[in-house]
Amino acid sequence: MMENRNEQIAAASGVFAIGGDLPVSRLGFGAMRLTGEGIWGPPKDKDAAIAVLKRAWDLGITLIDTAEAYGPEISESLIAEALYPYPKGLVIATKGGLLRTGPNQFRPDGRPQRLRQDLEGSLRRLRVDQIDVYQLHYPDPNVPFEDSVGEIAKMKAEGKIRHVGLSNVTIDQLTAAQKIVPIVTVQNHYNLEQPQAVGIDIQQTAALIDLCAQENIGFIPWHPRSVGDLARPGSVLDQIARRYNAQSSQIALAWLLKRSPTILPIPGTASVKHFEENVEAAKIRLSQDEFEAIRRVAHA
Repeated sequence: MMENRNEQIAAASGVFAIGGDLPVSRLGFGAMRLTGEGIWGPPKDKDAAIAVLKRAWDLGITLIDTAEAYGPEISESLIAEALYPYPKGLVIATKGGLLRTGPNQFRPDGRPQRLRQDLEGSLRRLRVDQIDVYQLHYPDPNVPFEDSVGEIAKMKAEGKIRHVGLSNVTIDQLTAAQKIVPIVTVQNHYNLEQPQAVGIDIQQTAALIDLCAQENIGFIPWHPRSVGDLARPGSVLDQIARRYNAQSSQIALAWLLKRSPTILPIPGTASVKHFEENVEAAKIRLSQDEFEAIRRVAHA
């Protein structure tokens, strides 16, 4: 299905092998925005959501990131409806351990029984026997971190998970998890507007990104396109964007791709037009001077 791809633009972003054996386009797609408002319920335009997913494959995206909590359950079901049987080379990463109770409402639930329930549901919705990359969505302050990671390790040992990732974690949590099971990805909040992960300062986030690069761990920045006031008219970012005849958000994605060889941005949208704009960022090659100029204003 859909094997005739003539415009594999995303391939220009480069390739990273998750876990050493799952090569993906470094520019991926985040499927959170395919759901209803507030990440709750079905999308207003289901056909548009399906079209975005199909266009993602057409343009060379080989990494799609989702989660049980997106909808909940909606995003995973849409992915299967649009792309199953999955084309060879497509990698789907999903997450469990975040309970969504309403629009824009969620709380961590890292209990082992909840994680197992989430994983079994993801397997059914995605119509697979094994999840390519299964990520702990958020550490639960009410559950020992080692218990949550330990349950995911058990499910990996059972063959239900190929590789394990983490989301919204610190360096200490990454280190603790690595003592239990190999970790192949870390997904944290990171962008030019707010260059630090949730609950972690800029220096610690930078150290985490560099550590991931050293250990060949994919670092997946969520909300990667955000630029805020950095894109105001006449700003450094605006000037560079004009130089490339690009949007500031496209420059933000190009900056992330240059920041570290293991960074895997996953911009999300429910619009084919916006999706195509995002993918164009794969072709932008910032100079080192441009990269540093943006870094100085973003990290000031």
